[in-house]
Amino acid sequence: MNILIKNGTLITASDTFEADILIEGETIAQIGRDLQHPNAEVIDAAGKLIMPGGIDPHVHLDLPMFGTVSSDDHYTGHKAAAFGGTTTVMDFVVLENEGFDHSVDLWMKKAEKAAIDYSFHMNLTNFNDKIAKEIPSLMKMGIQTLKVFTAYNGRLRIDDGSIFKALRIAKENGMLMMAHCENGDVIEALIPEALAAGHTTPEWHAYTRPAWGAVEATLRMAAMAEQADSPVYIVHMNAGGEVDMLKYARENGVKVMGETCPQYLFFTIDHLYRPDGAKWICSPPMRTDRDNVRLWEGLSGGVLQTVGTDHCPFYFDGTSPIVYEGSEIAIPGKELGKDDFTKIPNGLPGIQDRMPIMWTYGVRAGYITPNQFVAYNCTNPAKIFGLYPRKGALIPGADADIVIWDPEKQVKYGVAHSHQRTDYNLYEGWELAGYPEKVFLRGKLIVDGEEWKGKRGDGQFLKRGEGEIL
Repeated sequence: MNILIKNGTLITASDTFEADILIEGETIAQIGRDLQHPNAEVIDAAGKLIMPGGIDPHVHLDLPMFGTVSSDDHYTGHKAAAFGGTTTVMDFVVLENEGFDHSVDLWMKKAEKAAIDYSFHMNLTNFNDKIAKEIPSLMKMGIQTLKVFTAYNGRLRIDDGSIFKALRIAKENGMLMMAHCENGDVIEALIPEALAAGHTTPEWHAYTRPAWGAVEATLRMAAMAEQADSPVYIVHMNAGGEVDMLKYARENGVKVMGETCPQYLFFTIDHLYRPDGAKWICSPPMRTDRDNVRLWEGLSGGVLQTVGTDHCPFYFDGTSPIVYEGSEIAIPGKELGKDDFTKIPNGLPGIQDRMPIMWTYGVRAGYITPNQFVAYNCTNPAKIFGLYPRKGALIPGADADIVIWDPEKQVKYGVAHSHQRTDYNLYEGWELAGYPEKVFLRGKLIVDGEEWKGKRGDGQFLKRGEGEIL
């Protein structure tokens, strides 16, 4: 089917201009003024903005944790993403003892219900000679990213020597290392002390994961990357000091890139003191107003490269079902830790919220430009993770992943407006100005206002090659 979108204002990572877009089949065929086509369905986008579909580089769908599972799967999470203007997401494969092939197969099975396009990163949570030899095989599977942790001792963390060796292997094979940066040794010392002193409430999740640990670990990862001559991408940067370390390292020639998430721009440890403070429990935790400001500066000044979500939702009260697509569903959630912060599942919803929240409170508030909005949410993730120019671009030949954005649409946001499968929303009652009107996935209209036109199985797995260092 051919579609002609006329009279819109196109916003890319570098330019803003008026033009029409002709979609033929799954791709963009032409961009220009006064385009015509005898057999195309015409959509008048006068007064609207046209953007590439968003790319969320950091989500956790159907993830087992603390005896439960994140409440969005590869259908519900994808559907929510689409309503927020995101058409591609990247999940993380849990490394099983059976190895990479088996682990990827498990995640492929989970994703058979995918509603938008998707790709995977591989969690590197164990390291030995056998694993080292198998790492290059991931590229043949279309996975060019490894994620390591400097926290979660005895569970997810590998030692610095192994990280350094893995960085070298990544360098040799055109792969990219991603890193969760906290100081696991400090965390493991502070948590037992807090519990022994009777500190069990949510704010202690933050107090036992100090910001300085994130700052130190960020610089440590940058240092290892420089010594291995291999790039590294720091996920979910949450502390202002991390922006300082990123800026310092990049100014000294280190190939390091940084991602932040909306929750670290808007919320602080004060939210953990609330009666419903468990809603804001994620790792790393919320920090301070000062950190919020420095992270915004990192975006406005171009120190950071992307905005992801770290979407990993859990019910606030999993004992009570919610209605999703006409059926009741209840999944154990944050109530599991009502008497002990260490048992609260770490994670929160955000996959639908990201782009609408960042538009109103980022672009309209003057922190970032519309072009930076597209760069951070769409184009830069595509370039870094080997999807550009197929994704993240409004150019002929690119996939027709397109968002028609109504800059004047007023929305009172919250759980009732969200399609995330959980019982709360962090942005409850926030007033939005600007929201997706229509969302296309490879030329197919999947969101039309409040109507869902997508379906399970619409999404395709994206094999990725070597990405760019931005």
